[in-house]
Amino acid sequence: MKYYEEVQETEHKRPCANIREDLKACLLATDCVRLHRKTPRECLLSKDPSVPDECLALRTTFFECKRSLMDNRQRFRGRKGY
Repeated sequence: MKYYEEVQETEHKRPCANIREDLKACLLATDCVRLHRKTPRECLLSKDPSVPDECLALRTTFFECKRSLMDNRQRFRGRKGY
């Protein structure tokens, strides 16, 4: 899997695009999507046991990345703990 720290050939213009790409690749590799023919969204919403903890952690990271775009306090002061 690709991680957002690695340098990629194409530069994404959308914020959080690297985390989104990692989450997409993680979900597409699960048995829920490949064998049961469900969409990645259905697998996450149904809390399928075949979805690994890594995908759930990426989902949380993606959510926090998107939320930080909307939070004006984080935009001006910077993220806490970094």
